[in-house]
Amino acid sequence: MNNPDPQVETVVDLEAIAHNVRILVEHAGDAAVMVVVKADGYNHGAVEVAKAALAAGARELGVTTVEEAVKLRRAGITAPILCWLNTSDTDYVRAIAADIEIAVSSVAHLEAVARAARELNRMAILTLKVDTGLNRNGVSQTEYPRVLSLLRELVAAGTVRFRAIFSHLAQADAPHHPSIDLQRDRFLECVAEAKEQGLQPELVHLSNSAAALTRPDLAFDMVRPGIAVYGLSPIPEISDFGLRPAMTFRARVALVKQVAAGEGVSYGHEWIAPHDTTVALIPAGYADGVPRVLGGRFDVWLGGARRPNRGRICMDQLVVDLGDNAAGVREGDTAILFGGAPGAPHPQEWADTAGTIHYEIVCAPRGRVVRTHIGGAR
Repeated sequence: MNNPDPQVETVVDLEAIAHNVRILVEHAGDAAVMVVVKADGYNHGAVEVAKAALAAGARELGVTTVEEAVKLRRAGITAPILCWLNTSDTDYVRAIAADIEIAVSSVAHLEAVARAARELNRMAILTLKVDTGLNRNGVSQTEYPRVLSLLRELVAAGTVRFRAIFSHLAQADAPHHPSIDLQRDRFLECVAEAKEQGLQPELVHLSNSAAALTRPDLAFDMVRPGIAVYGLSPIPEISDFGLRPAMTFRARVALVKQVAAGEGVSYGHEWIAPHDTTVALIPAGYADGVPRVLGGRFDVWLGGARRPNRGRICMDQLVVDLGDNAAGVREGDTAILFGGAPGAPHPQEWADTAGTIHYEIVCAPRGRVVRTHIGGAR
């Protein structure tokens, strides 16, 4: 029986992931590379990306939740895994049992991890996330002394193993912004304060993708790239840094039809054909991750050329203009909505048009979209 390709799919090139990781490893120098695979690998597939990244030289993995970390362990991944965003009532027993490193951001979180370690009668691997100016997740400066005091007691009792201190930069996409140096100084003060309490971290790390590629002075023991792993520049106005986008978002043409001059296309007839033309119906819409705000403002790659979208983007479909259809586009042909291939729209184009960032664009494909992996270590 013939099984056609999915109507709508994302194709993730794991060799592109490996290529990007090798670039990041080179920039890191003597520092290790922790690849961030949170949110299902930025919608690229956490397990598959993790395996490809580790094979390419990454040493550790980072996620937000215990659940994300446990999923990687269940897939047979043995590399160190850090999770850093959990509520204090999270089931930390599962994390400790799976040798997952847990980052804490408050006394309440630290107490919860300690209770789980005692319940399991097993030492927890613990990291401190300190807030150095992002004012989001992380131990506040006012609570930090209390956290260190409790941590010292837990280390002495053998309840936890103190592995690392880390923080996160607020404006690393502006490499020379004064806030970066301010956060670095505050970070070093936090590390020094821990050492004064007899707490010696095995690792300290601060750099995200942007800092890993532009601020080698902040590499410390490890860098923690996210978006760059997936081939998207953290500072697109500066450079692409040789990165290759790993995701291609594509769909198969569902219908090709003639539209007469003067006829409107899609809801509201926001576009009226100025002359006789041919259109192709693409079975992807905002329910699949194509932002409705892009309607009439983007192209797809189809039949060897860019084809403009006409009219509104609907829940399940959009229309593109083929003109005289000299390329002979037919039902079943593949339209690339975005990707890294020559000529194809780049996720950054969608982001610029929609007034957002490329992170959101690659995280958007969902619902009926089938994800396929090619190349590399699958």
